[in-house]
Amino acid sequence: MYATRIHETTISRFIPEVCNAIVLKLKPNYLKTPNTPEEWNKIADDFNNLWQFPHCIGALDGRHITFRAPISAGSYYYNYKGSNSIVLLGLADANYKFIYINIGVNGRISDGGVFNNSKLSKALQDNTLNLPQPKLLPGMEHPMPYVIVADDAFPLATNLMKPYPERGLTKECRIFNYRLSRARRIIENAFGILVNRFRVLLNPINLIPEKVELITLTCVLLHNFLATENSQSYIEIDEDIKDLQKVTRQCGNRTSNNAREIRDRFKTFFNSLEGSVDW
Repeated sequence: MYATRIHETTISRFIPEVCNAIVLKLKPNYLKTPNTPEEWNKIADDFNNLWQFPHCIGALDGRHITFRAPISAGSYYYNYKGSNSIVLLGLADANYKFIYINIGVNGRISDGGVFNNSKLSKALQDNTLNLPQPKLLPGMEHPMPYVIVADDAFPLATNLMKPYPERGLTKECRIFNYRLSRARRIIENAFGILVNRFRVLLNPINLIPEKVELITLTCVLLHNFLATENSQSYIEIDEDIKDLQKVTRQCGNRTSNNAREIRDRFKTFFNSLEGSVDW
């Protein structure tokens, strides 16, 4: 109130109006999930050229957006870190831009739980994302599907690759994990850039969950707008970059044999003459 000479009541009234105007203007052009094979191929080409992970259509992760919950909310939004939060699930392209988000699930739910109940997961299961058809990688005998990369909080699936468990890793598995981690860190950096440019997200927001969702969506849209229109000065990766709370791991996911075979084939490719890169 004292820095701006505007009373908190007035600010709380016009900020949602401004956020709604930004969402209305930017969302149609700056938060679009690809829906054609050509659009997905463009993202996959970028991941291959920039981060050496072929057939990758996005990096997936989730973060907590903390806020001061009303007393009436009880423990509904209470997360494992002892704070109240909603989850921001994000899928990023190879250039740190969000191409899909899910905001608003209460913070008690794990990354995998949020994903399993998301429109993105349903679209993958129903094969309605219009992904490119599986294609051969150099030197491989079987066509490889297009995949999302994620950490071990998510379920391994035909179109979702996660690392091999750390215990007893072979050299070949370590190489796969390294290659996957290199592509997956794009979403971590995207979250880091987002919260360091829009620091309202770093501390608990003193608003109701619906307004926290609106502010978060607005920040994501502005992030994508700046990353698109002014990428050279906006996107700077700093080793001291702050981040949001990670979401908890979900245990007990069933994994199909087909998903394991696909991960093994990526592992084989990354350890082959055609697919290897310098460490």
